[in-house]
Amino acid sequence: MPMASCFGAEYLEAEVLSDPTDHALAAIASILDQPEAHPEPEKAAVEEKSIPPELIEADGYHKVGPGPMATIRIKWTARREDDGDYYVDETIGENSTPIVSGPMAGDAAIRFVDEREREARRQFEQLKSEMSGRSAAANLVRKDGGEM
Repeated sequence: MPMASCFGAEYLEAEVLSDPTDHALAAIASILDQPEAHPEPEKAAVEEKSIPPELIEADGYHKVGPGPMATIRIKWTARREDDGDYYVDETIGENSTPIVSGPMAGDAAIRFVDEREREARRQFEQLKSEMSGRSAAANLVRKDGGEM
């Protein structure tokens, strides 16, 4: 009898995770795969008002990506160096070494932070949607008496 079959169908899809991103996505997937005891009503999306980058102070400008746990959330922070150039530090969690992008102008740093956060949110929503679809399909199979 193969080892995986004695543990159940949920272990058949186990993979070796070597990239920190794989671990983060696996954690998100496992959280999203849990049935919710008390689903909360969806909150209406707050309209984002576009403020021209030149009216925002770039030094210290930051955004935090989506995610269920602070330890895997991405944060982008713009900072100004003594020479006037701006850099954006991208970190995962609270204690990671930042990935630094730059040098750039202040308005470019703000746009960079906004674009990275927007893309991360889009990818997170896509992953969440895919996980919800898989969970719904698995529930249908279980209700029909089929095996996974």
